[in-house]
Formats: sequence, C-alpha cells, structure tokens
Amino acid sequence: MTTIAHPDVLTAHIADLVGVGNDTTDLIGAAELIRGRRVLVTGAGGSIGSELCRQLAAFEPSALLMLDRDETALQQVQVAVTGHGLLDTPDVILADIRDAETLAELMRDRRPEVVFHAAALKHLPMLEQYPGEAWKTNVVGTANVLQAAADAGVATLVNVSTDKAADPTSVLGLTKRLAERLTAWFAAETGRDFVSVRFGNVLGSRGSMVPLFAELIRSGRPVTVTHPDATRYFMSIPDACGLVIQAAAIADPGEVLVLDMGDPVRILDIARRMIELTGSDSDIVFSGLRSGEKLHEDLLGHGETERRPVHPKISHTSVPPFDPALLEAPRDPQTAPIFLATAA
Repeated sequence: MTTIAHPDVLTAHIADLVGVGNDTTDLIGAAELIRGRRVLVTGAGGSIGSELCRQLAAFEPSALLMLDRDETALQQVQVAVTGHGLLDTPDVILADIRDAETLAELMRDRRPEVVFHAAALKHLPMLEQYPGEAWKTNVVGTANVLQAAADAGVATLVNVSTDKAADPTSVLGLTKRLAERLTAWFAAETGRDFVSVRFGNVLGSRGSMVPLFAELIRSGRPVTVTHPDATRYFMSIPDACGLVIQAAAIADPGEVLVLDMGDPVRILDIARRMIELTGSDSDIVFSGLRSGEKLHEDLLGHGETERRPVHPKISHTSVPPFDPALLEAPRDPQTAPIFLATAA
C-alpha cells in the first residue's frame, strides 16, 4: 500500500491546482443578518452544514440550532462549534426533514429567525438507483422545511442548491431544481427572503472526489475517472460557505444566487496530480459517464440570465415558482424521475 498524506493535506494541494483560495468573500452585511438572531442549520452534520455552523458561530447569533438525523455527525459538529460533544444541550436537534410534523413543532417551539437548509441526499449515481429516496428528502423534505419555516415566521431561509440543478439531467439535479422552484414559491407567497444558493463541487467534502481518490491510492487500487474530458467546478468548503452566508445577506425574495467558481477543471488533471503528490504508481481507469451524469456542468441553465449588482462573486438569477400543492408522490418510487422531469 502507498503511504500518503491525510486527505485534508491533499485537498490543500489540489486547491492550488483548481485555483481556489481563501480570500473570496468579505461577508458584507453577514454580521448584521446573524448577530443576536436565532439561526437554524439543517444537515448540520454534513460537510457544508458543519462549516456553515462554524462560520455562523463567529457572528454571535443568540442561538445556533444544529439539526441532523445523524447523531454522530451532530456530536462532531458540536465539538467543532462549542468545544464539547455532550449532546445534552438544546443546540443539537436530532430530527429528519422528512418528518413534517416534527419540523413544524420544532420551528414553532424554537422560533428560528434565519434558516440555512443544507440537508440533502447528494450522490448522483446512488440517487439514479433510488430516485424515491431523492424524492422524499430533496423534494418533500425541502417542502417540509419551507412550510414549517413559513408557518413559524422565519424571516430568511437559504436553500443550499447545486450546479446540477441547471438544465438538470439526473435525479439529483431534477430534485434540487424542484427545491429551488419550491423555495421561489414560498418567497412569493410570504414576501420573505427565501432564496437558493447554487454552486458546484466542494473540495474535500465527505464522500467526494479527493477523499475517494486518496483512499483508492492508499489501498493500491486504480483511480477511477469517468471520462478523460470530464470537467467540474470546484471551490473550497470554507469559501463556498462564506459566500452562502454572504448571499443570504444580499438576496431578494425568490432569487437564486449563483457563486462564481472560476474556470472548470478536468477531473483527470486532479487524479494525475494526486498520484504525483503521493508518489504512487496507481493507474487511472476510465469507467464512462454514469446515468444522468454530464460531461461538463453549467452554473446557469438555458434561458437564465445573470447580473451582479452587489457582490463580484455572486450572480443573481431566478427560477419559476412551483406550488407545493402540485406535488404528487409517485405511486412507484422508481417512476419519480418521470414526474420530476415534467415538474423541474
């Protein structure tokens, strides 16, 4: 087996390759949005959610509520934010966004003023296999969060989206596109700052490319790349989360804020660089694009226009609202993509 650096160290090296840095945001207005307010983060145990919690804590909210269905992930983020993982304080909330009744009760009791909705299923090939699970979490779960927030008087809600929602071709993209449209509908109905933030891949997130490649190299296995020309947009997790918070401070109701991620990078170049950094002799194997996967991602979809009236790294666009009353759960979960394709 090859002895290699920790994935976090590799991520830092790869960040140089893809051109991401640590000075992409000045967080204009973020302090005013967060300080002294009750803030709730769904999916708080995930890579994006946990970094959001760390950054939000620095703005001194009156309460930072961290919600996840994974108790171990909640413990890890509690340690990162508070310095302990006792799990016996009200800042950690064990709940599933699929449970509408529990969400509604939590929102009524805790009365968050700002919500960052980061909970989602995100692995494209897995969701191609199990579209019903994508439907229940990314669509129904998001609708549950939006409805509970609207009923509880939440002033600002940020739905964390993905570039795969732009001209979607996968179940992941279709569900996240519909989540953007649902967010726009609740914004129109309430007049409140319910917005979506769309961006591409983040380096080093749990289950993402760099840790996966690192594990393949460590175990002496070939590094699997789908296509030699496949490209993706990349950003570091801290940069992405900083801009998500910034977007929350500058968005108008219903907008989709699109983060500037620089130029797309070939996945093959990252694989080669990681093999070089580790001194490995691992081979690279091309597996072919998987179902629903694009050769190149887009940050803006067909017909979407962008403008940057406030922040140089955040574009503003819009999507048509979608009335949650029109959601019809597919009788057969495997038929979810058919409904999603017509709704997205």
